[in-house]
Amino acid sequence: MKLAASIEKFRDLILSAQEYIFHNPETGYREWKTTRYLEEAFEGLGYSLTRAGDIPGFYTVIDTGREGPEVLILGELDSIICAEHPHADKETGAAHACGHSAQCAALLGIAAALREPGALDALCGRIRLCAVPAEELIEIEYRHALKKQGVIKYMGGKPEFLRRGYFDGVDLAFMVHTSQGDHFAANAGAIGCIAKQIVYKGRSAHAGGSPWEGCNALYAATQGLSAANAVRETFRDTDMIRFHPIVTKGGGAVNAIPDRVVIESYVRGGSFSAILEANRRINRALCGGALSLGANVDIKDTPGYAPLHNDEEMIALSRDAAEALGLPFSQSDAISTGCTDMGDLSVLMPVIHPYAPGAVGLSHGADYMIAQPELACLGSAKWQLAMLQLLLENGAARAKRILAAFKPEFPSKQAYFDYIDAFTAAGDRITYEEGKAGVIL
Repeated sequence: MKLAASIEKFRDLILSAQEYIFHNPETGYREWKTTRYLEEAFEGLGYSLTRAGDIPGFYTVIDTGREGPEVLILGELDSIICAEHPHADKETGAAHACGHSAQCAALLGIAAALREPGALDALCGRIRLCAVPAEELIEIEYRHALKKQGVIKYMGGKPEFLRRGYFDGVDLAFMVHTSQGDHFAANAGAIGCIAKQIVYKGRSAHAGGSPWEGCNALYAATQGLSAANAVRETFRDTDMIRFHPIVTKGGGAVNAIPDRVVIESYVRGGSFSAILEANRRINRALCGGALSLGANVDIKDTPGYAPLHNDEEMIALSRDAAEALGLPFSQSDAISTGCTDMGDLSVLMPVIHPYAPGAVGLSHGADYMIAQPELACLGSAKWQLAMLQLLLENGAARAKRILAAFKPEFPSKQAYFDYIDAFTAAGDRITYEEGKAGVIL
């Protein structure tokens, strides 16, 4: 296909970008070096950018000059934290053990190919290229601080960009994630989540001299997590519930009773209703741990990500594009038990979030590497350009057909935000009065 064929011309540009980003990992809403690198590269290609400004990321819109839908193509800027990774940042522990470095390199290749003479001649509508921050839902305490400052409202980059109006006018979207194996692939979607910060509050005292004067927040947290573990067998397998807490602060000094313990986690699930019901049960268990020790617990529940529903017609598009390029392709009806903020777009527009091969090792693990950048970067860019061409050629007939068949889960972004904003809750969950206590779930 014409657009995809031009990618080889930009091999060095694409592979150099992957190398730079891979070796300069930054976590969500901190991706300033990565953003600057890509901004300079895009501007070097002649693009005018709309920058997010107070957070990393940017977008640019390409107008073919012919009426038609607008297609959004995304690349994610952030890394995870995996201090054991051989290429982790020694100060932050950030590491690209997730494949986002290849996504960004592919996005740059797409941008370069679309600047070629005649690249837009057969296309209709508009193309929006977006470097988006903060897909990995980590460092929840840091993101709460950004929320408190009024910098962000949503934990993930895509819902935050959506809220800011950066996707206004977009009709369809896709983004290719990097994966292991040897096939380009698509599945049915992924589960969603609520993000949680759980703060157990006790009272400090000398751990050896007068422990009876304290209230051990760590013991309360241990009891709460044990109770939450006991709830796990009550979850339906079909709801795909996941609860996987980490303790980010467990005490300050070994000779002092811990008065504050901080936990981060998600409650993941296959539907909003399943997530909310599981979250209620888990909160009840967490409160029980605090109550058993006479402590308190502040549970901050925040909208995470919507379950992702890959549009069936967009899956077919990804398959047809792979076949047109002679790429090996596999399709599954499985639902991934990971989460992505592409789900927040899928409730409003047709999306596809498929996978390009080229990585080895365990996702989010210390052995994760981009072993075949020709597939992860160049192959991904070619595949996405083929999808774009199939959507917008012939008067954008295919894009229009997909849009005509699509039924959004919510009628507007505001309706969606109104729904998920109701998930937000914070504050101490236990009230103590003389001889009795109350619990707020």
